[in-house]
Amino acid sequence: MSDWLLGTRRHRPSSFSRTALLVYVLLIIYASLYPFSWSPKPEYPFAYLLEPSPRYWTWFDILTNVAGYIPLGVLMVAALSPAVRGATACLLSVLAGIALSLTMETTQVYLPGRVPSRLDLLTNAGGSLAGALMGMVLTPLLLHGDRAHRLLQRWLRSSSSRVLIVPMLWLVAQLYPQNYLFGHGQVLSTLSGWIPSLPTRATFIRAGTHLSVEQYWLSETIITASGMVGGVLVFLYVLDKSAPRLLLAILLLLSALSVKVLACALLYTPGNALVWLTPGAAGGMLVGLLMLSGLVFTHSAVQRRIGIFLLLGSLFLVNTLPDNQYFLSTLQTWSQGKFLNFNGMTRFVASIWPFVALGFLFLSVYNTRHHQ
Repeated sequence: MSDWLLGTRRHRPSSFSRTALLVYVLLIIYASLYPFSWSPKPEYPFAYLLEPSPRYWTWFDILTNVAGYIPLGVLMVAALSPAVRGATACLLSVLAGIALSLTMETTQVYLPGRVPSRLDLLTNAGGSLAGALMGMVLTPLLLHGDRAHRLLQRWLRSSSSRVLIVPMLWLVAQLYPQNYLFGHGQVLSTLSGWIPSLPTRATFIRAGTHLSVEQYWLSETIITASGMVGGVLVFLYVLDKSAPRLLLAILLLLSALSVKVLACALLYTPGNALVWLTPGAAGGMLVGLLMLSGLVFTHSAVQRRIGIFLLLGSLFLVNTLPDNQYFLSTLQTWSQGKFLNFNGMTRFVASIWPFVALGFLFLSVYNTRHHQ
C-alpha cells in the first residue's frame, strides 16, 4: 500500500546533515592534527591506551573534549536518518565517534606538539554518545517535522538544504580573532611563508609609507562594511522571496556579533569582550546596515553580484593593509594553550570562508546560465 493511502509521507535524507557532517569531520581532523609537525615513527603507536591517565588535567579539558564531539553525534544521527533510526543510529554514531577519536589520538603520537591520552578518547566517546542521544530527539523534530520541513521548502531558493552550510561557516569564522571585524580571508602572510616567491604585504605598500589614524579608520570601516554585507548577502541569496529576509538577516547579524563577544570573552578576558568594537568597526557596521536596508529587498542576481564585488574588495584589503597595532597588543594577552585545537580550526575556517563563499556564488552563476 502506498504512503499516500497510509496517510504518511516518506522523508528523504537530509543533504544539509550529510554535508554538515562531512565539513565537521574535516574540521575535527584539522583541529586534532594542528599544527602539523611530524616526528619519526614510534615503536608502539598504541602504547598510550595502556598508560595511566595524565597527572595534570582540568575540567576545562574534559568539557572541551566532550563538547567537541557532541555536534558529531547529532549530525551522524541526522545523516543516517531516515534509513537508520533509533537505537541503531545511536550505536553507529557512537562507534563512528570512537573510531574517529581513536584515529586522531593515534595520529597525534607522530606529532611532537600533541599528547595523546586515553582520557581524551573516553571524553570524546562520551561527547559522541551525548550528541547521538540529542540527535535522536532533535532529528524527528527539525528534519522530519512537518512544520520545519515546510518552512525549509518555502524559505530556501534551492530544494537542497546544504546551501545553508556556507552562511553557517560564516558564523564559525567569527570565533577567530581578526585584525578587522568581518575581515576574513587573510592568507597572503601564511602563503608567503610557505612559498618564498610569493609577494608579501610589504610589497603592496610603498616603503616608508604609514597609514594615518584617519586612513586606518577609513580602511577598517570599508573592510568591516564589505565583510558584513558580503556575508549577509550570501545568506540572503539562498533565501526565497517568500522568506522573512529582513528578520532573518537581523538574526544572522545578531548571532555573528554574539559569537564574536563570546569568543573574545573566552579567548582574552571578560573585560575584552568588546575589544573588536573600535571606531572603525562601529562605522563599518553603520555603513553596512545602511547598505543592507536597501539590498535586502533587491533581486537575487543583484545581491550575488554585489556580494562578489564586496568579498573580492575585502580580500584585497585584508591581505595588503598593515596589521592593527592595537589588535596585536591585545593579542599578547591571549593564551592559546587551552585553545590550541580550537584556534587551529577557527583560523582555518576564517581563512578559507571568503573563497568558499565566492566559489559558491560563482558556481551559482554557472548553474543559472546552464539551466537557461
